[in-house]
Amino acid sequence: MKRVGVPAVAAAAAVALAAGMTTPAAARPVPSAAAGKASGTAGKASHQLTLITGDRVSVDAKGRVVGFQPAEGRDGIPVHKQIRDGRTLVIPGDAQRLIASGKLDRRLFDITELNRPENRRAQKKDLRLIVSYRGAQSSRAKAEVRDAGSTRIGRSLTSLNAQSVATPKADAPDLWQALTSEQAGGTQRTTAAGIDRVWLDGKRKVTLDRSVAQIGTQAAWSAGYTGKGVKIAVLDTGVDGTHADLKGKIVKAKNFSTSPDLKDRVGHGTHVASIAAGSGAKQGGKFKGVAPDAKLLAGKVLGDDGFGDDSGILAGMEWAVAQGADVVNLSLGGMDTPEVDALEAAVNKLSATKGVLFAIAAGNEGSGAGTVGSPGSAEAALTVGAVDDKDKLAGFSSRGPRVGDGAVKPDVTAPGVDITAASALDSEIALEVGESPAGYLSISGTSMATPHVAGAAALLKQQHPEWTYRQLKSVLASSTKPGAYTPFQQGTGRIAVDRALTQTVVSDQVSVNFGVQQWPHTDDTPVTEKITYRNLGTADVTLDLTVAGTGPKGKPAPAGFFTLGTPQVTVPAGGTAEVALTADTRLGGAEVGAYSAYVVATGGGQSVRTAAAVDREREAYEITLKAISRTGKVPATADVSLDDLGGNAGFASFGSAFKNGVAKVRVPKGTYVLNSSVVTDPKKKWDVDWLVQPKLSVTKNTTITLDARRTKPAAITLPVKGTKLRGIQTEYTIATKQIDLTYGWAVGGKGTLRTAHVGPKVTDGSLSQRWAGSWNKGAAGDYNIATGGKVTQFATGFSRKYKASQFATVKLTMGVGAVKKKTGEVASISELPGGHQMYGAPAYQALPGVRTVRVATTDKARWALMFAQIGGKDKKGHLIYEAGYFLGNPVAYKGGKSYTKTVNTGVFGPRLTGYDGVYRDGNEISGFLPLLADGKGNDGAPEFSSVTTVLHRNGKKFAQHKDPLQGWDYFTVPAGSADYRLTSSVKHTAKIGALSTRVDVSFSFRSKKASAKLPASTVRFTPALSADGRAKAGKTVSVPVKVQGSAAGKNLKALTTYVSYNGGKTWKKVTVKKGKITVKNPAKGKAISFAANITDKKGNKSTVRIYSAYLGK
Repeated sequence: MKRVGVPAVAAAAAVALAAGMTTPAAARPVPSAAAGKASGTAGKASHQLTLITGDRVSVDAKGRVVGFQPAEGRDGIPVHKQIRDGRTLVIPGDAQRLIASGKLDRRLFDITELNRPENRRAQKKDLRLIVSYRGAQSSRAKAEVRDAGSTRIGRSLTSLNAQSVATPKADAPDLWQALTSEQAGGTQRTTAAGIDRVWLDGKRKVTLDRSVAQIGTQAAWSAGYTGKGVKIAVLDTGVDGTHADLKGKIVKAKNFSTSPDLKDRVGHGTHVASIAAGSGAKQGGKFKGVAPDAKLLAGKVLGDDGFGDDSGILAGMEWAVAQGADVVNLSLGGMDTPEVDALEAAVNKLSATKGVLFAIAAGNEGSGAGTVGSPGSAEAALTVGAVDDKDKLAGFSSRGPRVGDGAVKPDVTAPGVDITAASALDSEIALEVGESPAGYLSISGTSMATPHVAGAAALLKQQHPEWTYRQLKSVLASSTKPGAYTPFQQGTGRIAVDRALTQTVVSDQVSVNFGVQQWPHTDDTPVTEKITYRNLGTADVTLDLTVAGTGPKGKPAPAGFFTLGTPQVTVPAGGTAEVALTADTRLGGAEVGAYSAYVVATGGGQSVRTAAAVDREREAYEITLKAISRTGKVPATADVSLDDLGGNAGFASFGSAFKNGVAKVRVPKGTYVLNSSVVTDPKKKWDVDWLVQPKLSVTKNTTITLDARRTKPAAITLPVKGTKLRGIQTEYTIATKQIDLTYGWAVGGKGTLRTAHVGPKVTDGSLSQRWAGSWNKGAAGDYNIATGGKVTQFATGFSRKYKASQFATVKLTMGVGAVKKKTGEVASISELPGGHQMYGAPAYQALPGVRTVRVATTDKARWALMFAQIGGKDKKGHLIYEAGYFLGNPVAYKGGKSYTKTVNTGVFGPRLTGYDGVYRDGNEISGFLPLLADGKGNDGAPEFSSVTTVLHRNGKKFAQHKDPLQGWDYFTVPAGSADYRLTSSVKHTAKIGALSTRVDVSFSFRSKKASAKLPASTVRFTPALSADGRAKAGKTVSVPVKVQGSAAGKNLKALTTYVSYNGGKTWKKVTVKKGKITVKNPAKGKAISFAANITDKKGNKSTVRIYSAYLGK
């Protein structure tokens, strides 16, 4: 299901990936304190994310997509990459229609979302989904999902007839088959019988930015309304029931998070619960909550990292309702999309069927339009923004309109800036911001505003026990105090409990949404909606009505734009009266966009406020698209995207709009990029015809014919015969003052790529195009080309001949850690002037071995290589990635010359060069360094079998996590200065490699709140070894050692090195002389281990232990 009205903005750049493009499996992000130093042309070693289709997307350390590996049997299915505003989506062609129809959650293909550290951790081994069912086939569908590989069924989510599902990544193709079925024609899929919708079981977070009297609670308390007999459910990070303000208030508690117990280690839930219902006992009532006599249901749905699974939150919602909650507080959220996600659907369903009010935070994404998060975006939710103690809108408070339909959100505001409430014992937030006074802390966010509203609802529920969410929401929204803001900023205004308690007349509609009114507006028909006023009292009330509108630029709307059917209405006691509100979009002249209004009804000593919104569409026209296949007939599939080069309209894909080869779409006036792909034969999904009009001027209704018969293939001739194409791709870029867009297509060796230009030439220098290809000639190695530059039109076919002298030869020695039956995967990265990179299809060779890689040196191309160690295939035919390394940034080679490189050889160990290091960002400490860089210092790692990272503070263990200093987790520490020792121990199985099977490091330093690189050092040991990590047994050799990090060079105060021949049970000290140590190689098949203690001149100490560094032979 979608919220229909405002076109969805999906992307501003689109690139398609070739089947079979893969990269290694170990990555880390760039630390913020080193971002400037780390802005090189290529990312660091990469990792893979598994899609619901079973396909795997490779992502580098900066989150950029660098490759794609299709699931078994999915070779060649076209795959699109779309980029806008820092978000990247990768969507296989057979999933596009399911996303467009709202059956598949687009977050399942949102690489930016999937690559967030909290989602990476949650989805490390399994795909975690929420699947809803419907119809007579639902039981069968549940059985098929359960039987998909080793799928595990988790929570039963009855409100949606849904289940949470965890499927091992290797079994994702089976799950995809269970969830979907192939449509006639074979190019698209639909949901299987009995399957309704599929969502990502994603992660939500606390809505914390980093009062009570302000909203009129004193009047409520004086009238005897304190929340007595009402239950408020706080679904959050847990609630500390031992705090004096919360003692005896929790009637039931349950843990739905992935954390081990109910303890609130974050401190967010305790603070929220205290605002809603705290007694204030610790300070004699000074910090009393809104409804101090209400009882609490404490559902821990967010873990100790502040994040929670969608399924856990949903289960907590169902539990709270089952336990008799009258109001549910959700001070949490995540990104909203035009579709209705699982949490939004559950809020709407539970509100409607159980009558429970959900007060939900709008989010803290700031002043931009359309930033309200989910589930606050749910229609039934009472969505809360934040103001300060002067009723000034908080800068962080998210604004509307709602994504997808332009409706008004948030609904109301409440105090949310510097709110003082209870502090959980030893919580993360208390450590970060400090307590003042003891037992309390002050923080900001829509998280803090929301429990003010939940508490206010509890006061009303005590006054009117029979009221459901509808009356509670209507009264609270109707009785607000207005601010000088639009409905999209504040809803109806800041809640006022004193007004709400005496309010007898309310509007059933918190807001009215007129939707989108199409251009041209001179012939618009005024649209009318009804506002229903309900009298909850015992006496008739006559209301005087006014309406005031605001235009898109914040100025008053033209007179007559919004009008009322009557200036006065009498609402009978216990009855209703309707008033017509009309939006006349013929008015407004040239000003188009989102208009809003307030209808204010006054009478009987009260005021009733209702918000309204309408989108007055900018000048727009209809485009008729006609697609023709290579054979002159209706194609199997056709997809078209249009992107506004003015940067205004965003990206829209119209593939699902084609019927019998024709689609009619409506777009605003402007200049667009038109991309179209046509597939002629459904049995050859990998044959793509790509037609592009780089600049399409839309000034009237237009018909465009997309005739695949006009396309021509790419014909690239190499200097040798007998090569086999592995993959070819092309991409182009349009760069204007407003926007920079890149689009591309790629096919694997099975397919053909044909291209054609449509429309006039582009003569302003804004268009460039690039081509890349990869070929294999058996044992003779590989050929890789990259070419391109400025052009005046998109290529209609492409032809080029290469000479042998135009290639450089790279002899790549690929090692292995003293194990057999391993395969090396090598892929190239090309970079042309302007920083444009393309990623070649991989080649494979047994390890150890030498791979000959030839790269074209024309067009000022620069090249880098990526390597992965493969341990065979899993039961689904997927390659098993065991280790991955990135061989530096792209560099220029000379044609006709030969070069050598080495990868995946010992000694594997910690590296501290460039931006590698330990960092402090405010009160967060984290590591960003490879603990198992290879012997040449290449960045990467094997798959670890265990990781233990511990931080000690002032001699005591402070915290522990499982991040191998890759930047995916961090420690939150107090601001004050303290002594720290950070340790990390990583292991991998001997099956992956017998070398460096365990590495331990420790870094000791003193630190206080700052944004800086912290002192840390290591030692690199670089003996002469064979490609499989061995050296002649028993021979005495010199091993070079080099200190890296804070103690490098003249900063070294002390260095002590050790060796062990019994796996680290005992260590022997060895002396460093002239940068080397002298050791005796281990016996045949046995290992030597290295260790070092390092002290820099400022007294900071570091240690490193490398177990089984190399073997004797």
